[in-house]
Amino acid sequence: MALKHKKGAVSDPDPDPHPDSKKRKRVGFASTEDTGIEPNDCINIFAVKTADQVGSTNCLQIEPIDLNHFFGQDGKIYGYNGLQIDVWLSMVSFHAYVDVSFQSKCEGGKGITDLDVPFKSIFGESLLDKEKFVQTFSEDHDYVRNIIADGEAVPLDSSMKYSNSRSDNKDPSIEVMRLGMQNANTGLLYSRLVSLVLLLVDGANPIDVTDPRWEIYVAVKRSPENGLSNSKVEMLGFATVYHFFYYPDASRMRIGQILVLPPFQSQGYGRLLLEAINSVAISKNAHDITVEEPSEYLQYLRACMDAVRLLSYEPINPAISSVISFLKENNLSKCTAKPSTGPPASLVDQVRQNLKINKKQFLRCWEVLIYMNLVHENQRCMENFRLLISDRVKGEILNTEDGVKDTGKEIVEVPNDYDSDMSYVMFRSERGEKGNLGMGKDGGDEAKQEEQLKQLVEEELEEISNVVKKVSSLIS
Repeated sequence: MALKHKKGAVSDPDPDPHPDSKKRKRVGFASTEDTGIEPNDCINIFAVKTADQVGSTNCLQIEPIDLNHFFGQDGKIYGYNGLQIDVWLSMVSFHAYVDVSFQSKCEGGKGITDLDVPFKSIFGESLLDKEKFVQTFSEDHDYVRNIIADGEAVPLDSSMKYSNSRSDNKDPSIEVMRLGMQNANTGLLYSRLVSLVLLLVDGANPIDVTDPRWEIYVAVKRSPENGLSNSKVEMLGFATVYHFFYYPDASRMRIGQILVLPPFQSQGYGRLLLEAINSVAISKNAHDITVEEPSEYLQYLRACMDAVRLLSYEPINPAISSVISFLKENNLSKCTAKPSTGPPASLVDQVRQNLKINKKQFLRCWEVLIYMNLVHENQRCMENFRLLISDRVKGEILNTEDGVKDTGKEIVEVPNDYDSDMSYVMFRSERGEKGNLGMGKDGGDEAKQEEQLKQLVEEELEEISNVVKKVSSLIS
């Protein structure tokens, strides 16, 4: 990591004529009291593919997540005036080079932050000085191609393809390779990729590369290079998957991380990785697929993909038609008993067995499919659907599963000097009374709770509507 003291450097008193320029350098200044510098205000990260891009800021800039948790307790950098940190991250070998420059150091009562520590925690052994970093573009030119040589190409199952969409005509130069952690080189690859996970995935933790139950799916693109017989191979993105044992002789596949590299985002490669994982789950007869703490966007993407798959799954059609007919012909607000509008248990199991969609994900897609088949001009039909969503949201707040009646039990904390762990009592509310829905501290403020419930329902309906719009565009 290079540190440079800019002796004659001063701040420019004139404002930047292009304040919105993405490539504009950001410089951090500590005040006299040294209140510290926010890392995201002085750190610029650039994705580079060639040696001549190293040192240049005229290349793709990566916007990392909040970097504060890498920098001590309060997440700030202390002891520098005019601090600027530029990071170049290779999209070829996944090494990194960090250049640190500042006007002066200052002791403002909180010491001087050791910048080596946080960058070592992010990049580890992949952090190189400039000379070695530049050399990697020639020495590790074929790094990705060599790594995936021992991998297994994943054939995409025909059930994964979207009707009348560009997914049916995939670029033959793009494929997904499956790499097992039993191969030591797979672990070394992940040790380089983990910096991208830490920088771009909020709350991510590195996987255990010593556990053979982990595997990596790598999306790559092959392209001819200067007439050479060996094609150039670029990594587009990757996903990590863990295999849990499922009694008696199956496994559950859990997606730990999925990341498309910054230069290739918004081009459908995340969907490609998910399709590859679905294909392996079906071919290996896994029990189902789950995702560890998915982001909102990943949930949206999975819902779109699985809804498309379910649309072409014929056994689901009679059940959906039955629910639609019920919503057209009945008024749910006047029903004395909660109607059953969810999928039959046998269908839930069929979907899990054939498509590897777990129950929770299927229920999410079930609402999408119902909404797609509703007659939106039918006011009763739409109001009934809204009530279905409201009942589901309320059930989640009450921490009850679909079809399980609320017992009316509540827990209330009671002061107790004897044992703080036993300072509560449980009681059952009187018949007809409603307990606190968990939407406000004041359990008696029903108007406030109803307003909160209404807002949550509107948010759920908007999410469903957005998925339906995307699904409709994929199948049209």
